[in-house]
Amino acid sequence: MTDFETITVPARLCGYPGVAFGGYVAGVMAARAATQTVRVDFRRPVPTDTPVRLVQAADGGVELTDGELLLAAASPAEPAVEAPGPPSWEQASGAADAYRVAPPDGMVDCFGCGLHRTPDTGLRLHCGRVPGSSLVAAAWTPGPALGDADGLLPPELVWGALDCPGNAAGRLLDDRRAGAVTAALTARLLRPVPVGAGLVSYAWLLGTEGRKYRVGTALATADGDLCAVGEALWVEPRARA
Repeated sequence: MTDFETITVPARLCGYPGVAFGGYVAGVMAARAATQTVRVDFRRPVPTDTPVRLVQAADGGVELTDGELLLAAASPAEPAVEAPGPPSWEQASGAADAYRVAPPDGMVDCFGCGLHRTPDTGLRLHCGRVPGSSLVAAAWTPGPALGDADGLLPPELVWGALDCPGNAAGRLLDDRRAGAVTAALTARLLRPVPVGAGLVSYAWLLGTEGRKYRVGTALATADGDLCAVGEALWVEPRARA
């Protein structure tokens, strides 16, 4: 890598309007870090349709900057949290269906969990609560348009599959308000993920403190083979006066 690399996140890869989808950004940065497990800390919102710089850091990580502003930093990390066994495809499908019937308020057209996305234009991570468990989960199948030349889900989209489930865990398991943001995401990718095959994304709460909450997230095949595991810190918006 040279001293810096310029990237531009297209508007379709948004989380909130005008803000790049955090999981995607984290995955782009992680791919350029010299380690298998990576932690990405977000300092400021990353804008869409705006050139920003990826700069190699001394610790083998990467920094994302906009002029003099530090937007995010990726650094080597310890292995992410151990994941519980995934729910079945049928359980995850039922949870996703229940979510779509009665989604939480405050939904936006997010690349990860937007309700109006198709399998070719978004991840459709519609995570609902799994009855009889402390998990939220979604069954989903990435469309061919999301795959690379080898028919695999690019690593940055595998990272994306670990992002939105954390929001759903906060909303559905801890009664958090709309508008929470990913403050940090740590992940380890375990195996290639083909498009056109069923996947299960799921999440669980690890701890809460004030406006912050921590979650574990994971991605598995429909048969229950683990593909990726992560841990995220989310921050809820301040209460309005």
